Amino acid sequence: MRSGFGPVFVHRQHNMFAPVTILVSVLLFPRAHASLPLVINTWAFKSASAEAWGALQSGGSVLDAVEKGCARCEAEQCDGSVGFGGSPDETGETTLDAMIMNGNTMEVGAVADLRRIKNAIGVARAVMEHTDHTLLVGESASVFAENMGFVAEDLTTNRSLNIFSQWLKGNCQPNYRKNVSPDPSKSCGPYRPEALRTQSKRPRHANAHSHDTIGMIALDQHGHVAAGTSTNGLTHKVPGRVGDSPVVGAGAYADSLAGGAAATGDGDIMMRFLPSYLAVELMRAGADPSAACKSAISRIKRHYSEFFGAIICANTTGHYGAACNKAPGLSQFHYMVSNCQSDTPILKSVDCF
Repeated sequence: MRSGFGPVFVHRQHNMFAPVTILVSVLLFPRAHASLPLVINTWAFKSASAEAWGALQSGGSVLDAVEKGCARCEAEQCDGSVGFGGSPDETGETTLDAMIMNGNTMEVGAVADLRRIKNAIGVARAVMEHTDHTLLVGESASVFAENMGFVAEDLTTNRSLNIFSQWLKGNCQPNYRKNVSPDPSKSCGPYRPEALRTQSKRPRHANAHSHDTIGMIALDQHGHVAAGTSTNGLTHKVPGRVGDSPVVGAGAYADSLAGGAAATGDGDIMMRFLPSYLAVELMRAGADPSAACKSAISRIKRHYSEFFGAIICANTTGHYGAACNKAPGLSQFHYMVSNCQSDTPILKSVDCF
Protein backbone atom coordinates (compact mmCIF):
# COMPACT_ATOMS: atom_id res chain seq x y z
CA MET A 1 0.00 0.00 0.00
CA ARG A 2 1.24 3.49 -0.80
CA SER A 3 3.07 5.22 2.04
CA GLY A 4 2.70 8.84 3.04
CA PHE A 5 -0.65 8.82 4.83
CA GLY A 6 -1.22 9.65 8.47
CA PRO A 7 -1.17 7.05 11.23
CA VAL A 8 -4.06 4.61 11.43
CA PHE A 9 -5.85 4.78 14.76
CA VAL A 10 -7.00 1.46 16.14
CA HIS A 11 -9.67 1.30 18.81
CA ARG A 12 -8.11 -0.26 21.91
CA GLN A 13 -9.69 -3.45 23.09
CA HIS A 14 -8.64 -5.76 25.83
CA ASN A 15 -6.27 -7.92 23.86
CA MET A 16 -2.51 -8.24 23.95
CA PHE A 17 -2.04 -7.45 20.26
CA ALA A 18 -3.54 -3.95 20.22
CA PRO A 19 -0.30 -2.03 21.03
CA VAL A 20 1.54 -4.05 18.39
CA THR A 21 -1.15 -3.28 15.82
CA ILE A 22 -0.88 0.43 16.52
CA LEU A 23 2.92 0.36 16.24
CA VAL A 24 2.83 -1.52 12.94
CA SER A 25 0.26 0.91 11.58
CA VAL A 26 2.40 3.90 12.43
CA LEU A 27 5.43 2.31 10.80
CA LEU A 28 3.55 1.41 7.65
CA PHE A 29 1.87 4.79 7.36
CA PRO A 30 4.34 7.52 8.35
CA ARG A 31 2.92 10.94 9.09
CA ALA A 32 2.38 12.95 5.92
CA HIS A 33 4.75 15.83 5.15
CA ALA A 34 7.14 14.80 7.95
CA SER A 35 10.12 15.65 5.70
CA LEU A 36 8.84 18.85 4.13
CA PRO A 37 10.05 21.32 2.96
CA LEU A 38 12.71 19.55 0.90
CA VAL A 39 15.45 20.40 -1.58
CA ILE A 40 17.31 17.66 -3.42
CA ASN A 41 19.88 18.12 -6.18
CA THR A 42 22.30 16.08 -8.24
CA TRP A 43 25.99 15.76 -7.36
CA ALA A 44 27.82 17.21 -4.36
CA PHE A 45 26.81 20.80 -5.13
CA LYS A 46 26.39 21.89 -1.52
CA SER A 47 26.29 25.65 -2.11
CA ALA A 48 23.45 25.26 -4.59
CA SER A 49 21.46 23.19 -2.11
CA ALA A 50 22.07 25.73 0.66
CA GLU A 51 21.02 28.61 -1.59
CA ALA A 52 17.77 26.89 -2.54
CA TRP A 53 17.03 25.90 1.06
CA GLY A 54 17.65 29.46 2.21
CA ALA A 55 15.17 30.73 -0.37
CA LEU A 56 12.48 28.40 0.97
CA GLN A 57 13.25 29.28 4.58
CA SER A 58 12.97 32.99 3.85
CA GLY A 59 9.49 32.58 2.38
CA GLY A 60 10.37 32.13 -1.28
CA SER A 61 8.41 29.85 -3.59
CA VAL A 62 9.64 26.50 -4.87
CA LEU A 63 10.34 28.24 -8.20
CA ASP A 64 12.48 30.80 -6.38
CA ALA A 65 14.35 27.98 -4.66
CA VAL A 66 15.10 26.12 -7.88
CA GLU A 67 16.11 29.27 -9.73
CA LYS A 68 18.39 30.53 -6.96
CA GLY A 69 19.95 27.12 -6.36
CA CYS A 70 20.76 26.50 -10.02
CA ALA A 71 21.94 30.10 -10.47
CA ARG A 72 24.41 29.61 -7.62
CA CYS A 73 25.87 26.65 -9.49
CA GLU A 74 26.06 28.70 -12.69
CA ALA A 75 27.96 31.45 -10.89
CA GLU A 76 30.33 28.99 -9.20
CA GLN A 77 30.83 27.03 -12.43
CA CYS A 78 30.08 23.79 -10.58
CA ASP A 79 32.62 21.16 -11.65
CA GLY A 80 33.17 23.17 -14.82
CA SER A 81 30.08 21.53 -16.30
CA VAL A 82 27.54 24.17 -15.23
CA GLY A 83 27.70 27.82 -16.22
CA PHE A 84 30.20 29.82 -18.24
CA GLY A 85 33.76 28.85 -19.11
CA GLY A 86 33.31 25.10 -19.50
CA SER A 87 32.48 22.36 -22.00
CA PRO A 88 33.56 24.19 -25.18
CA ASP A 89 32.05 22.85 -28.40
CA GLU A 90 33.92 22.04 -31.63
CA THR A 91 34.44 25.75 -32.26
CA GLY A 92 35.60 26.49 -28.72
CA GLU A 93 32.38 28.24 -27.67
CA THR A 94 30.52 27.57 -24.42
CA THR A 95 26.73 27.51 -24.75
CA LEU A 96 24.16 26.84 -22.03
CA ASP A 97 20.97 24.81 -21.56
CA ALA A 98 18.46 25.21 -18.72
CA MET A 99 14.88 24.46 -17.76
CA ILE A 100 12.46 25.18 -14.92
CA MET A 101 9.04 23.62 -14.34
CA ASN A 102 6.13 24.62 -12.09
CA GLY A 103 4.46 21.49 -10.75
CA ASN A 104 1.31 23.39 -9.79
CA THR A 105 0.50 24.80 -13.22
CA MET A 106 2.63 22.48 -15.41
CA GLU A 107 4.18 25.58 -16.98
CA VAL A 108 7.73 25.21 -18.29
CA GLY A 109 10.41 27.62 -19.44
CA ALA A 110 13.56 26.40 -21.16
CA VAL A 111 16.50 27.61 -23.21
CA ALA A 112 19.00 25.66 -25.27
CA ASP A 113 22.22 26.57 -27.07
CA LEU A 114 22.09 29.89 -25.22
CA ARG A 115 25.01 32.19 -26.01
CA ARG A 116 26.55 35.19 -24.19
CA ILE A 117 24.23 34.98 -21.15
CA LYS A 118 25.56 33.52 -17.89
CA ASN A 119 22.26 33.15 -16.01
CA ALA A 120 20.61 30.45 -18.10
CA ILE A 121 18.12 29.33 -15.43
CA GLY A 122 16.98 32.95 -15.07
CA VAL A 123 16.36 33.17 -18.80
CA ALA A 124 14.44 29.89 -18.66
CA ARG A 125 12.16 31.33 -15.99
CA ALA A 126 11.69 34.46 -18.11
CA VAL A 127 10.56 32.27 -21.01
CA MET A 128 7.98 30.70 -18.70
CA GLU A 129 6.74 33.95 -17.18
CA HIS A 130 6.97 36.36 -20.13
CA THR A 131 6.03 34.24 -23.16
CA ASP A 132 3.46 31.61 -24.08
CA HIS A 133 6.28 29.36 -25.28
CA THR A 134 8.12 26.54 -23.58
CA LEU A 135 11.55 26.44 -25.26
CA LEU A 136 13.70 29.06 -26.99
CA VAL A 137 16.98 28.12 -28.66
CA GLY A 138 20.20 29.51 -30.09
CA GLU A 139 20.86 33.09 -31.07
CA SER A 140 17.19 34.00 -30.84
CA ALA A 141 17.12 32.86 -27.21
CA SER A 142 20.10 35.11 -26.51
CA VAL A 143 18.41 38.09 -28.14
CA PHE A 144 15.28 37.40 -26.08
CA ALA A 145 17.40 37.35 -22.92
CA GLU A 146 19.02 40.67 -23.75
CA ASN A 147 15.58 42.17 -24.39
CA MET A 148 14.51 40.92 -20.95
CA GLY A 149 17.41 42.79 -19.35
CA PHE A 150 20.02 40.04 -19.02
CA VAL A 151 23.57 41.24 -19.57
CA ALA A 152 25.48 39.89 -22.57
CA GLU A 153 28.95 38.66 -21.59
CA ASP A 154 31.67 36.49 -23.09
CA LEU A 155 31.29 32.95 -21.70
CA THR A 156 34.85 32.01 -22.68
CA THR A 157 37.54 31.72 -20.00
CA ASN A 158 41.22 30.77 -19.98
CA ARG A 159 40.15 27.33 -18.81
CA SER A 160 37.75 26.74 -21.69
CA LEU A 161 40.31 28.06 -24.18
CA ASN A 162 42.88 25.63 -22.81
CA ILE A 163 40.47 22.70 -23.04
CA PHE A 164 39.76 23.62 -26.64
CA SER A 165 43.40 24.11 -27.66
CA GLN A 166 44.45 20.79 -26.12
CA TRP A 167 41.64 19.09 -28.00
CA LEU A 168 42.81 20.56 -31.29
CA LYS A 169 46.37 19.43 -30.60
CA GLY A 170 45.06 15.90 -30.03
CA ASN A 171 43.44 15.73 -33.48
CA CYS A 172 40.05 16.62 -32.03
CA GLN A 173 39.69 13.52 -29.89
CA PRO A 174 37.17 12.63 -28.61
CA ASN A 175 34.47 13.86 -30.96
CA TYR A 176 30.92 12.83 -31.77
CA ARG A 177 31.01 12.38 -35.53
CA LYS A 178 30.27 9.12 -37.38
CA ASN A 179 29.80 7.98 -40.96
CA VAL A 180 31.86 10.90 -42.23
CA SER A 181 35.15 11.48 -43.98
CA PRO A 182 37.90 12.15 -43.26
CA ASP A 183 38.12 9.56 -40.49
CA PRO A 184 36.83 11.38 -37.36
CA SER A 185 39.04 9.23 -35.11
CA LYS A 186 42.12 10.80 -36.72
CA SER A 187 41.08 14.19 -38.06
CA CYS A 188 39.38 17.45 -37.13
CA GLY A 189 37.57 17.75 -40.44
CA PRO A 190 35.83 19.60 -42.02
CA TYR A 191 33.68 16.54 -42.57
CA ARG A 192 31.43 15.37 -45.35
CA PRO A 193 28.91 12.54 -45.16
CA GLU A 194 29.74 8.97 -46.08
CA ALA A 195 27.42 6.07 -46.72
CA LEU A 196 26.18 4.44 -43.54
CA ARG A 197 28.36 1.58 -42.46
CA THR A 198 27.36 -1.47 -40.48
CA GLN A 199 29.26 -1.21 -37.25
CA SER A 200 29.07 -2.15 -33.63
CA LYS A 201 27.95 0.46 -31.16
CA ARG A 202 30.68 3.04 -30.70
CA PRO A 203 32.06 3.34 -27.19
CA ARG A 204 30.61 6.29 -25.34
CA HIS A 205 32.95 9.07 -24.28
CA ALA A 206 30.96 9.70 -21.14
CA ASN A 207 32.60 10.56 -17.87
CA ALA A 208 31.77 12.45 -14.71
CA HIS A 209 33.56 15.59 -15.91
CA SER A 210 31.90 15.96 -19.29
CA HIS A 211 28.29 15.22 -18.36
CA ASP A 212 27.52 16.85 -15.01
CA THR A 213 24.29 18.77 -14.82
CA ILE A 214 22.69 20.34 -11.80
CA GLY A 215 19.20 18.95 -11.54
CA MET A 216 17.13 20.21 -8.61
CA ILE A 217 13.76 19.45 -7.03
CA ALA A 218 12.16 21.69 -4.40
CA LEU A 219 9.01 21.08 -2.34
CA ASP A 220 7.44 23.44 0.16
CA GLN A 221 5.55 22.50 3.33
CA HIS A 222 2.37 21.98 1.31
CA GLY A 223 3.97 19.58 -1.16
CA HIS A 224 4.08 22.03 -4.06
CA VAL A 225 6.85 20.97 -6.43
CA ALA A 226 9.21 22.68 -8.87
CA ALA A 227 12.17 21.22 -10.72
CA GLY A 228 14.94 22.61 -12.86
CA THR A 229 18.26 21.99 -14.58
CA SER A 230 21.26 23.93 -15.80
CA THR A 231 24.32 22.79 -17.76
CA ASN A 232 26.87 23.85 -20.34
CA GLY A 233 26.37 20.55 -22.10
CA LEU A 234 28.79 18.02 -23.49
CA THR A 235 32.46 18.92 -23.91
CA HIS A 236 33.49 18.98 -27.60
CA LYS A 237 29.88 18.67 -28.75
CA VAL A 238 28.88 19.38 -32.34
CA PRO A 239 27.77 23.05 -32.41
CA GLY A 240 24.01 23.29 -31.97
CA ARG A 241 23.77 20.06 -29.98
CA VAL A 242 21.10 20.07 -27.26
CA GLY A 243 21.05 17.43 -24.56
CA ASP A 244 18.37 16.25 -22.19
CA SER A 245 18.58 19.07 -19.64
CA PRO A 246 16.13 21.56 -21.27
CA VAL A 247 13.78 18.85 -22.55
CA VAL A 248 10.60 18.47 -20.49
CA GLY A 249 10.35 14.98 -19.02
CA ALA A 250 13.94 14.16 -19.88
CA GLY A 251 16.14 16.52 -17.86
CA ALA A 252 13.47 17.16 -15.22
CA TYR A 253 9.75 16.94 -14.54
CA ALA A 254 7.44 18.15 -11.76
CA ASP A 255 3.81 17.56 -10.86
CA SER A 256 2.49 18.67 -7.47
CA LEU A 257 0.04 15.76 -7.53
CA ALA A 258 2.85 13.21 -7.71
CA GLY A 259 6.39 14.54 -7.23
CA GLY A 260 9.48 15.58 -9.13
CA ALA A 261 12.53 14.04 -10.80
CA ALA A 262 15.75 15.28 -12.40
CA ALA A 263 18.37 13.44 -14.43
CA THR A 264 22.07 13.81 -15.13
CA GLY A 265 24.44 12.00 -17.45
CA ASP A 266 24.65 11.13 -21.12
CA GLY A 267 21.83 13.31 -22.37
CA ASP A 268 21.94 12.06 -25.95
CA ILE A 269 21.00 8.61 -24.67
CA MET A 270 18.81 9.52 -21.70
CA MET A 271 16.53 11.98 -23.50
CA ARG A 272 15.27 9.17 -25.73
CA PHE A 273 13.51 7.60 -22.74
CA LEU A 274 12.08 10.61 -20.86
CA PRO A 275 13.33 9.19 -17.54
CA SER A 276 12.15 12.09 -15.37
CA TYR A 277 8.60 11.86 -16.69
CA LEU A 278 8.61 8.09 -16.27
CA ALA A 279 9.80 8.33 -12.67
CA VAL A 280 7.09 10.85 -11.75
CA GLU A 281 4.42 8.68 -13.34
CA LEU A 282 5.66 5.67 -11.40
CA MET A 283 5.44 7.67 -8.17
CA ARG A 284 1.92 8.74 -9.16
CA ALA A 285 1.05 5.04 -9.42
CA GLY A 286 2.35 4.41 -5.90
CA ALA A 287 6.03 3.53 -6.32
CA ASP A 288 8.36 4.91 -3.68
CA PRO A 289 10.96 7.37 -5.02
CA SER A 290 13.91 4.97 -4.90
CA ALA A 291 12.02 2.31 -6.82
CA ALA A 292 10.78 4.89 -9.35
CA CYS A 293 14.32 6.13 -9.96
CA LYS A 294 15.65 2.59 -10.37
CA SER A 295 12.89 1.65 -12.82
CA ALA A 296 13.62 4.74 -14.95
CA ILE A 297 17.32 3.85 -15.11
CA SER A 298 16.50 0.20 -15.85
CA ARG A 299 14.42 1.22 -18.86
CA ILE A 300 17.47 2.87 -20.43
CA LYS A 301 19.86 0.13 -19.31
CA ARG A 302 17.98 -2.50 -21.33
CA HIS A 303 19.07 -0.76 -24.52
CA TYR A 304 22.35 0.89 -23.48
CA SER A 305 23.89 -1.24 -20.76
CA GLU A 306 26.94 0.97 -20.20
CA PHE A 307 25.40 4.43 -20.44
CA PHE A 308 26.52 7.06 -17.93
CA GLY A 309 23.61 8.46 -15.95
CA ALA A 310 21.67 8.93 -12.72
CA ILE A 311 18.34 10.32 -11.55
CA ILE A 312 16.92 11.80 -8.33
CA CYS A 313 13.25 11.53 -7.31
CA ALA A 314 11.05 13.02 -4.58
CA ASN A 315 7.34 12.53 -3.90
CA THR A 316 4.91 15.02 -2.42
CA THR A 317 5.28 13.68 1.13
CA GLY A 318 8.99 14.54 1.18
CA HIS A 319 10.34 11.05 0.64
CA TYR A 320 13.21 10.88 -1.85
CA GLY A 321 15.60 8.51 -3.58
CA ALA A 322 18.14 8.16 -6.37
CA ALA A 323 19.53 5.59 -8.76
CA CYS A 324 22.43 5.33 -11.20
CA ASN A 325 23.75 2.99 -13.84
CA LYS A 326 27.09 1.39 -13.13
CA ALA A 327 29.48 2.58 -15.81
CA PRO A 328 33.15 3.49 -16.18
CA GLY A 329 33.72 6.40 -13.81
CA LEU A 330 30.40 5.97 -12.03
CA SER A 331 30.02 3.23 -9.42
CA GLN A 332 28.36 5.45 -6.82
CA PHE A 333 26.28 8.58 -7.29
CA HIS A 334 26.30 11.49 -4.84
CA TYR A 335 23.51 13.99 -4.32
CA MET A 336 22.52 16.67 -1.80
CA VAL A 337 19.48 16.81 0.48
CA SER A 338 18.24 19.76 2.54
CA ASN A 339 15.27 19.44 4.89
CA CYS A 340 14.30 20.18 8.48
CA GLN A 341 16.24 17.19 9.78
CA SER A 342 19.55 19.07 9.53
CA ASP A 343 20.84 22.62 9.72
CA THR A 344 23.06 22.12 6.67
CA PRO A 345 22.72 20.23 3.38
CA ILE A 346 23.54 16.54 3.70
CA LEU A 347 25.58 14.61 1.15
CA LYS A 348 23.90 11.32 0.24
CA SER A 349 25.05 8.50 -2.01
CA VAL A 350 23.62 5.49 -3.77
CA ASP A 351 25.44 2.48 -5.22
CA CYS A 352 24.98 2.09 -8.95
CA PHE A 353 23.57 -1.14 -10.34
